[in-house]
Amino acid sequence: MATLDLLHISIADQCLYGFANGKLVVRLPVSTGLNGAGERNGSGCTPRGLHQVRAKIGAGLPLGAVLRGRRWTGETWTPELDEQFPGRDWILTRILWLSGCEPERNRLGQVDTFRRYIYLHGTPDREPLGVPLSHGCVRLRNADLLSLFDQVPMHCRVQIEEASCPEWASIPLN
Repeated sequence: MATLDLLHISIADQCLYGFANGKLVVRLPVSTGLNGAGERNGSGCTPRGLHQVRAKIGAGLPLGAVLRGRRWTGETWTPELDEQFPGRDWILTRILWLSGCEPERNRLGQVDTFRRYIYLHGTPDREPLGVPLSHGCVRLRNADLLSLFDQVPMHCRVQIEEASCPEWASIPLN
């Protein structure tokens, strides 16, 4: 399993591309913000630009662990639990908490990714990926996030862009 040094998230593709030493080694479907791309606090948009993984939360928790306030509730997601809390934005399994690297674009003031609590996190398997539906975070399948979590070191660079990346869509992964 390769240690990744760059995650590139394409909002147009609704895809995460993971690179190790300049080589594409991971391609995963995601769901970004329903409100599109944007950096403003309270916008519900997915922030663009260069970020880094500032915190990794949830190591050792079970698949589907329910996280609230970045802490495990002691629950794991089930359809029955979902019925008890309709409309809840489930944050499951792990959190990769992002921090912006570009002052006035995605860092500090009203555009601060870290203070907006923008994560890469797991979502219930019934939730569709490949379409923007989140509140600004980047949602992944729980199993995909579990694997990704161990490959991503602290301070890993995360580039989020609106543009499509068709040149990466057909590259075979090893």
